[in-house]
Amino acid sequence: MSEQRITSHPILEVPRRKTVGFTWNGETLEGFAGEMISSALIANDIHVFGHHPKDGSPQGIFCANGQCSQCLVMADGLPVKACMTPLKEGMAITGVEGLPELPLIREAVATGEIPTIDTEVLIIGGGPAGLSAAIELGKRGIRTLLVDDKDRLGGKLVLQTHKFFGSVADSHAGTRGFEIGRILEEELGRHQSVQVWLDTTAVGVFSDKIVGLVKGRKYYLARPQKLLVATGAREKMLAFPGNTLPGVYGAGAFQTLVNRDLVRSSRRVLIVGGGNVGLIAGYHAIQAGIEVVALIEALPEVGGYKVHADKLRRMGVPIFTRHTVVAAHGKQQVEAVTIGRLDDNWKVIEGSEKTYAVDTVLIAVGLAEVNEFYLKAKQFGMDAWCAGDAREIAEASAAMFTGKVAGFKIAKALGKETGPVPEQWNMKAEILKSRPGKPVNRPEPAAEEGVFPVFHCYQEVPCNPCTSVCPVKAVHTENDLITGLPYRDESIDCTGCLNCVAVCPGLAITLVDYRKDPENPLVTIAYEIWRTTVEVGQQVTVTDADAAVLGRYTVSKIRVKKKYPKTILVQVRMPKELAKKAAGIQVIEKQADPLATYNRQPVDDDAVVCRCERVTAGRIREAIRSGVRDMNQLKALTRAGMGACGSKTCRPMIWRIFQEEGIDPGQVTDRVDRPLFVEVPMGYFAGIEGGADNE
Repeated sequence: MSEQRITSHPILEVPRRKTVGFTWNGETLEGFAGEMISSALIANDIHVFGHHPKDGSPQGIFCANGQCSQCLVMADGLPVKACMTPLKEGMAITGVEGLPELPLIREAVATGEIPTIDTEVLIIGGGPAGLSAAIELGKRGIRTLLVDDKDRLGGKLVLQTHKFFGSVADSHAGTRGFEIGRILEEELGRHQSVQVWLDTTAVGVFSDKIVGLVKGRKYYLARPQKLLVATGAREKMLAFPGNTLPGVYGAGAFQTLVNRDLVRSSRRVLIVGGGNVGLIAGYHAIQAGIEVVALIEALPEVGGYKVHADKLRRMGVPIFTRHTVVAAHGKQQVEAVTIGRLDDNWKVIEGSEKTYAVDTVLIAVGLAEVNEFYLKAKQFGMDAWCAGDAREIAEASAAMFTGKVAGFKIAKALGKETGPVPEQWNMKAEILKSRPGKPVNRPEPAAEEGVFPVFHCYQEVPCNPCTSVCPVKAVHTENDLITGLPYRDESIDCTGCLNCVAVCPGLAITLVDYRKDPENPLVTIAYEIWRTTVEVGQQVTVTDADAAVLGRYTVSKIRVKKKYPKTILVQVRMPKELAKKAAGIQVIEKQADPLATYNRQPVDDDAVVCRCERVTAGRIREAIRSGVRDMNQLKALTRAGMGACGSKTCRPMIWRIFQEEGIDPGQVTDRVDRPLFVEVPMGYFAGIEGGADNE
């Protein structure tokens, strides 16, 4: 078994899978039947899948979501996306070096019939929004077809091992993302009017109000009365020298490999971006046994929840604000990355650069809505709705509610529902989308007797599961709001049940018990990382909420609540003057030291913006400075946006360059979208199942 495989995990079960043999450029290797080709290659420590025909630059996985075509390989003689193609026994896989030659066809190709599917509602996307909408439609017996291009439902929920925020009743707070996906799928399965097509890609919306679908290897036409687009979001990218090296990819790709496919894709990673996505990805990396050398954020403060940042800090991960990437280095894949501190003008301060030896640079600098289908449907006059991240970027808990609302509205439009959307739904959706408040200082409890929880959350976020699980109703939030900070009603005796400690998504509650030894009370700390480091009798490094080390203490006991089996409750005895300060257990006890200072700041113009066509920021700036104000003209002059991904990656960066050049966005003509949003073999349109041999 390759050391790249994750064979044990603190949260995820490792399933037994069938081993199959395959070849890579003639070399015999092993993988698991049905896993994506890209995961099988990376599990065999193969990160370079080919080289770009223009400049020979190495190509590897980038989005792991079928959006970009960077992972193109030849499988049994056909060009396929490695991240979307399941591995089969005996499959012969090779890299694409240069462009494959098309076969010479000397005779007419027989065509087949294209099936047309009529349905009341078509939902594109089986993530939290799509599932929630489908459940509402299913409750009302509405004929619905839900399609998703993955092999399982859940969308990004599948990748989430952490417990969700929100409330227990409304958004399964305290339950892990992948488990929420299963809960929604089970609920959907109770409704016979909803049909689910997995491994099905929506490829385009046409003017006759037809949606093209590729299911497996066959083309279908869907004719819905109503269309709901719940296609989620794609990650934004940064332009910096070395940004296209294998090993530079987004948090979604990283989490797909680590949490869905159980492939340890990295050994040492640096994370760029301090929003919730980056903070959570760092946590997931540590759970998978990957070292996180640092997390950097360009803003003065992290944008994600403080409890997420605190978890990383307490584990020993340094977080550098006002920092950015200067360059990634390596010949065939990432070998190091240089970061630098930003001044007030967003320029790297000379001499502040530090270089770390890493094999992965994880980019988590925001998301962009995948809303092409919705915009095109509205253009063609379709009765279309949009929900989840495709409508507005927010947390998955909010996406569930926007999907729920969309399902209700569609049902009403079909005459299957009367009255307005329940006001509670809209209100809760808005609350769950709310930004975190400013951190505040909270005094520690004065009591030094009995047993009680200590709350280490200092920022208002939509989260209150601790109030739901307290058997004596002693825990409340300020003003009874879901965004209020939690507190204990001291008039009610705590039972010491540990429910609040186990359920807290931010691992921000400890329990202090003075009953047996008032001078050295028992402190219970939630822990979700490596079980082998917290055995009874071992010493652990305990930190306060700000990651300051309080000392090393011996584990007295380990508890696990039946309802929360993957959250280990570690109990240590500490001096009473420190007990209420204890907040976490340090994992990484030595911070990674940077290499020799990097003294040369590369020219930003060298950074590649269009990965597919290898167009640099300098070439785009040159065109803009010459007067170009039309994305289509820019594409014609530079080929930026002309590649296989259809400008999904480079478009946001090109808009940013226009802004950096002082151009008003209102003066710029946007691109004309392609008729198809995803590449499709020509044979499919002829009704040939599998595209025949002339793909």
